[in-house]
Amino acid sequence: MSEHHIYKKIEMVGSSKNSIEDAIENALAECKKSINNMDWFEVIETRGHIVNGAVGHYQVTLKIGFKIESS
Repeated sequence: MSEHHIYKKIEMVGSSKNSIEDAIENALAECKKSINNMDWFEVIETRGHIVNGAVGHYQVTLKIGFKIESS
């Protein structure tokens, strides 16, 4: 094992009709299906869709960091 770790960041967009937190969880759950070693995330954008003057759904853009397996 090396003395350092190398990370990669990807950008994902999650959405939910219920909350910003659910939108984050939805993005992470989907990402988990194909990305191993996820370590952290940061919310870089928050927005929503308006339907009839109310929140239709929440949408968040995340940067998700994961460790490269060989590092």
